[in-house]
Amino acid sequence: MKLVIFTLFFTSLLFSQTLSWRGEYDKAHQEALSLHKPLLVFVVKTDDMYTHEVLRTVFTDQPYIKTLNEKVVSVMVSYEGEMAYPVELYYTTRLPALFLVDEKELFLTKPLYAEEITAEHVQSWLKRF
Repeated sequence: MKLVIFTLFFTSLLFSQTLSWRGEYDKAHQEALSLHKPLLVFVVKTDDMYTHEVLRTVFTDQPYIKTLNEKVVSVMVSYEGEMAYPVELYYTTRLPALFLVDEKELFLTKPLYAEEITAEHVQSWLKRF
């Protein structure tokens, strides 16, 4: 029985559509520059239940995921992580936080914090492209 449940769970993950997250800010920024795409920066707190909820409800199996993957370069960084990112640019005390910036790292939209990060807000950001 456990094998059946595990198999169903794993299969659902395989076929779910998720955002293509990069894990290193500098590499993601360079990729965004070379592709002339905005950078979507998701600043998270490791092991935060709300962050996991946002990933599940906003960035998995949504109709706009394919468009996001085509139009932006996405990077997820942990504020307590060892990987460097410009903390002064993305400084916040409210996590998770979502930023959309241009090639000069200027905000294209108002950042979203915690409960503001919804599928509706992300879809409204896409209308700007």
